[in-house]
Amino acid sequence: MNSPAPVRERLAIIHGLRTPFCKAGTGLASLSAVELGRQAVNALLTRTGVEPTLIDEVIFGCVAQPMDAANIARVIALRAGIAQEVPAMTVQRNCASGFEALLQADLRLQAGRGALFVVGGTESMSQVPLLLSREMGEKLAALSKARTTMKRVAAMANFRPGDFHPIAGLQLGLTDPVSGLNMGETAERLARERDISREAQDAFALRSHQRAVAARGKHAEEITPVFLPDGTMVVRDNGPREDTSAQKLAALKPMFDRLTGTVTAGNSSQITDGAVALLVMGETRARELGLPPLGYLVDWAVTGCDPGRMGLGPISATRRLLERGYDPARADLIEINEAFAAQVLAVIPEIPGLAGADDPRLNPNGGSIALGHPVGATGARLVLTALRELERTGKRSALLTLCVGGGQGSALWIERPDFP
Repeated sequence: MNSPAPVRERLAIIHGLRTPFCKAGTGLASLSAVELGRQAVNALLTRTGVEPTLIDEVIFGCVAQPMDAANIARVIALRAGIAQEVPAMTVQRNCASGFEALLQADLRLQAGRGALFVVGGTESMSQVPLLLSREMGEKLAALSKARTTMKRVAAMANFRPGDFHPIAGLQLGLTDPVSGLNMGETAERLARERDISREAQDAFALRSHQRAVAARGKHAEEITPVFLPDGTMVVRDNGPREDTSAQKLAALKPMFDRLTGTVTAGNSSQITDGAVALLVMGETRARELGLPPLGYLVDWAVTGCDPGRMGLGPISATRRLLERGYDPARADLIEINEAFAAQVLAVIPEIPGLAGADDPRLNPNGGSIALGHPVGATGARLVLTALRELERTGKRSALLTLCVGGGQGSALWIERPDFP
C-alpha cells in the first residue's frame, strides 16, 4: 500500500522592499552590489521589526558577483547587522537568480532545514569590471617576476598596444558561450523565426513605459530610499520615460544586426542597478509570530531550452506548471519578464488563456523594458510587484515567469492568503 504524499507547507512571503532601479551609470552607479543589498535588507528588517536572531538563513541572487565580496549574500548579511551565526548563500541562475533565492528557501522549508529566511537579489551592472586579456595577464606576471633592470626592460618590450584594450565584463556576461550569441542576438533570432515586426516590438515597449509611468505611485510602495555617500537620496526608478513615443522608438537603430535587425535599445530591457529583499517563512512560523503574509509561493518549475532561443524558456516552464494543475487561464495576473519585446511577443501565443499582448492581466504596471533588469534582482522584484498588485486589486493568483540566459525558463505560481 502506497503511503500518502507528505503535506507541502506553503512558503509565506511576509514583506518585501526594493531599492529604486536606476539605469547603469546613473543614480546608483557609485554603490556596490553589496551596499545596494545591505540597504534593502536593513530597510526590510526595520520595516518588519523581525528579530534577526530568528533568521535561519540569508539567500541572495547575484549574477556579476564582485571579486571583492565572495559569497555576496554573506557580506550583505553581516553588514546589515545579522548575527554571524546565521549562514548565508549566494545563488546564480542568470536572470532567474532572484527567483532562485526564493526557491532555495522553499526547498529548505520542505526539507525541515529552516523556517524563516531573508531572500532577494542584488546587482550593480554599473560596476561590472573591465578585464584584461589572458596574454596581458601573462606579460604582467612576467614583469612582476623580473628582478633586474635588463629583465624588466625585456619584459616591458613584450607589451603591444592591443594588450591595453580592456574587455567589457558585462559584454562577456551577456553572451552565451554555448550558442556564441549575445542575448540581443537570441532575440533577433526569435523575431525572424516568429515573424515579429519592428512595429510590434516598439508598440510593446511603448506600452511598458506608459504603464510604468502611470504606476509610479504603485511602485513607490515597493521602494525604500537609497542613501548615497554624498548624503543625498535616490527615491524612485529612473528608467520609465514620460516622453517616449512611437516616433522616438522608431528612430532608434538596431543594436545587434545593423543591416536587417529589429531589436533596439528602446525595445530591450535596460541595463540597471538595484536590489530587492523579501522576508519569507513557513506558514506555521508566520502564524506563530502573528505576521500576516502578502501571499504564498504555491508551486514552481524550472526547465531548459535551446540556449540560442533562450527567450522561449517561459513556455516550457509554464507548461510544467499547467501539468500540475495551475492553469494560466485562471491566473488573475501574469508577469512575463521583459528581457526583450521580441522575446515576450514570441512567448505570448504559447501561454494558454493569454489573450495577446493587450491582455489586461499581462504586466499591468510595466516591466523591465521600462523599469530595468538588474539581472540578479529582477525575479524577486517580479514577486514583490505581483503580490502588491494582487493586494491592491483584491485578486487571488498570479503566474510569474522569465527567460534565462543560457537556455532555461522559470515560472512561479503565487497566491494571496485564503479569502474569508
